[in-house]
Amino acid sequence: MMTTARAAELALAMMDLTSLNDDDSDAEIAALCQRTRTPHGAPAAVCVYPAFVEAAERELGEMGLRDSVRIATVTNFPDGSVDVDRATRETRAAVAAGAEEVDVVFPYEALKNGDAESGRALVEACREACGDRLLKVILETGELEDPTLIRQAADIALAAGADFLKTSTGKVAVNATLEAAEILLIAIRDSGRNVGFKAAGGIRTTDDAKSYLELAERLMGEAWLTPAHFRFGASGLLDSLLATLDGRPDQPTVGGY
Repeated sequence: MMTTARAAELALAMMDLTSLNDDDSDAEIAALCQRTRTPHGAPAAVCVYPAFVEAAERELGEMGLRDSVRIATVTNFPDGSVDVDRATRETRAAVAAGAEEVDVVFPYEALKNGDAESGRALVEACREACGDRLLKVILETGELEDPTLIRQAADIALAAGADFLKTSTGKVAVNATLEAAEILLIAIRDSGRNVGFKAAGGIRTTDDAKSYLELAERLMGEAWLTPAHFRFGASGLLDSLLATLDGRPDQPTVGGY
């Protein structure tokens, strides 16, 4: 059984510290980047809207953390349009702006309506647009709901070149769940590909993170628990992890990604 302290240590190193709010500003993103400097190390990445990639790059550079904290962004977000040209254009622009990781939303509504081809075409096009950058595909598992559809979306994304499978945008009623995470992790294992997993939305406490880490450890093995394979997309989670690592009472943040 993984200790709570070990879970907090791992989860901090695996976080994509996220701000995807409609009222974000350069100042808000600078403050987000400042939060990456902790007594217990830095998270894996910051995840921001494309308009703020350059602001994040500038702030992390001034902090001397540009080489240790990656910059992620989102495209085709949050609606998961079937417009391949839009998704490709946004992805190319994000990479040109300096994003090292792109989280693109899979056209989940199309899949629910029986259209599997749009998802395949969109992921393949964004894979090409990303070049050597990391492509994380958001499946919006809470909207797909049906385990069979979740597995189908995962298999399509894997075959089309995803580097990570991500549960959620954080913008819908049901985001990451352990049930959906298990489906995605098994799909990754079955594929035989070196693909990662990202749980996003609603993960706010060390105990929440610990449950996902223990699931991944059971299915994929302890050695798989690295930032190269596992991420948490979250904002409020950081305070809980730091409280655990500092030995303070946990007061999880309410709301947020």
